[in-house]
Amino acid sequence: MTKQLSASLMCADLMNLQKSVDELKKAGIDYLHIDIMDGSFVPNITLGFDLINAIKAVTDIPLDIHMMVNEPSKFFDMMKLDENDIICVHYESDIHIHRVLSQIKAKGCKAGLALNPQTPLESVKYLTDYIDMLLVMTVSPGFAGQKLFAAAERKVADARKLLDDAGFADMPIEVDGNISIENGRKLSTSGADIFVLGTSSLFLKDKELSQAAQDVRSALNVQ
Repeated sequence: MTKQLSASLMCADLMNLQKSVDELKKAGIDYLHIDIMDGSFVPNITLGFDLINAIKAVTDIPLDIHMMVNEPSKFFDMMKLDENDIICVHYESDIHIHRVLSQIKAKGCKAGLALNPQTPLESVKYLTDYIDMLLVMTVSPGFAGQKLFAAAERKVADARKLLDDAGFADMPIEVDGNISIENGRKLSTSGADIFVLGTSSLFLKDKELSQAAQDVRSALNVQ
């Protein structure tokens, strides 16, 4: 499966966001990863829906919307997205998560399911028919600067086996949290396909975005 790069806009220069988006396009980034936090599911609050729609209006890079919110379906109609975009929700975010995933598909977007580090893989076992992507969190959601979850490699490998055995060998696994080049290599070997890149590898003070992206691409053998 082709490896892909998703740039975390939370780590970009928010005062010059369109410039960053244009640079990311030139760098060949596959997705723009946008974190939505509600101050409830996770303590922080970040980017909002007006900004998402503004970004969508100025780029054709698909959006990778990571919703760290309770009851995410009440926000879906606030976003102007299309069939190339992903809306990813957490397993714990709604008691009827299969219905939420169905609503994403009905909106015409790709549906992703996010699993926190402690969330068992069994949670996805009966939801594979509802999703297009599985996000394995490699840190606890909502906080920057964390170390990689100790069992992250094993969990990604187990997730790949679960999906393959269920007949979903073409379903990508995304990883998010402290994706340095070193960690990215390990997780790629374990079976990860989409890598959310932030301050550990892409948005670096001493390196241009284009060069940082190329370095990650080379390390992960991304074409």
